[in-house]
Amino acid sequence: MSGRHLVQCVALAVTLAMMMLSSARRADAQELDPVVVVNDLQERTFRFFWETANPANGLIPDRYPTGGVSSVAAVGFGLTTYPIGVERGYITRAEARERTLVTLRFLHAAPQGLQPQGTAGYRGFFYHFLDMRTGLRAMQSELSTVDTAILLAGALFSQSYFDGAHPDEVEIRSLVEEIYRRVDWHWAQPKPPAITLGWSPEEGFLKYDWRGYNEAMLVYLLALGSPSYPVDADAWTEWTSTYDSFWGKLFGQEFLQFPSLFGHQYPHVWTDFRGIRDAYMKERGIDYFENSRRAVYAQQAYAVANPRHCRDYGAKIFGLTASDGPADVELGDNGRTFFTYSARGIDATGTQDDCTVAPTAAIASIPFAPELGIPATVEMHRRFGEHIYAKYGFLDSFNRTFMFDIPLRHGRVIRNFGWVADDYVGIDQGAILTMLENHRSALVWRVMRKNTYLRRGLQRAGFSGGWLGEPID
Repeated sequence: MSGRHLVQCVALAVTLAMMMLSSARRADAQELDPVVVVNDLQERTFRFFWETANPANGLIPDRYPTGGVSSVAAVGFGLTTYPIGVERGYITRAEARERTLVTLRFLHAAPQGLQPQGTAGYRGFFYHFLDMRTGLRAMQSELSTVDTAILLAGALFSQSYFDGAHPDEVEIRSLVEEIYRRVDWHWAQPKPPAITLGWSPEEGFLKYDWRGYNEAMLVYLLALGSPSYPVDADAWTEWTSTYDSFWGKLFGQEFLQFPSLFGHQYPHVWTDFRGIRDAYMKERGIDYFENSRRAVYAQQAYAVANPRHCRDYGAKIFGLTASDGPADVELGDNGRTFFTYSARGIDATGTQDDCTVAPTAAIASIPFAPELGIPATVEMHRRFGEHIYAKYGFLDSFNRTFMFDIPLRHGRVIRNFGWVADDYVGIDQGAILTMLENHRSALVWRVMRKNTYLRRGLQRAGFSGGWLGEPID
């Protein structure tokens, strides 16, 4: 080969290599465009609710593909996702109406009573877990006030969204009204003015009552807003009576603390707390939305500090919340303790952190801090998507530090990667989809601002300002 030909071949090879690199970069940039990532994630997550529900009764699985039982909280999220599907063009309004009606008719007709078997609830409340096929109590679960509240929030969203004259929409509103009105909040106050965590026919009322600060803010707001069994206003005073013990500074932020991010997220799915404040937050000079924003920043700062020396923690890989985990074991040279399903979170000690990251934690925080949540979403997709992103979006959780070859009850260890959950969890999927939509269009917030019962609950709790001072459209 002549020198000229050699030079030409080298030049051609370099040009082709540069073209391939440029093409790869363009493809990579397109794949990782945040809008593209979010669009794909939102539709996949919607499909979880649409495709895994039992079409005969509308019940949503607590987890999939494990399946078996439904979580009534997941059903509440599901009811919230159907209008999102309409607005995003995934399904028609008629399809959403039909699925919503199937669900509400079933819940309305489901048997209630004192019997430990053969019922779905008691006094208007529902058991935490129901059999996916029969809709009856599963696994001797408790009658749960907070899971019922999440179910009711989704139902009330349906009531406000389906506001047309179509007979199906009229029926939706009527069914929700009856389901909500029969919930006996007075009965759920065995030690008034606090509201119990729950009850079971075997044990009676659970030992503890709900007090702040956590996700049960929603319980009190719906109990205060009830048209049939409203609790007295001093219930909110009781709820906030423990706040001071949870207020403090943590990882550069001063805020009302709860270790897991879900406690800072769930009430915000259905309530737009921007600009409205109760007496406690007026005194602190912020609102609950700002409080959640600070919680997200504290979680990111914790990941950057990485006191537990977890693999890959950093500014774009963070997020501790209730999620699946690898195993309930103590392993490794430093005796690190791992957990299966647990409410992971941050505190000064790091003891509630076993290096398990749940994508829902950062993604459902996007409304509060999009500048943190969106880069985290894209980064998890870019770096780990091969292992943790599948048919219905992000699998529940992953742990890059867990590399141990031991028998596992669920999930799997991938060589050179770590542990990955094998399930999608309904409530985590729900938080992802609804909070993404609140960030993008404020759909759930806008619709719920019109709901008379939520507004009444907020006002009776002493909230004022912002949209609460405006008339209903």
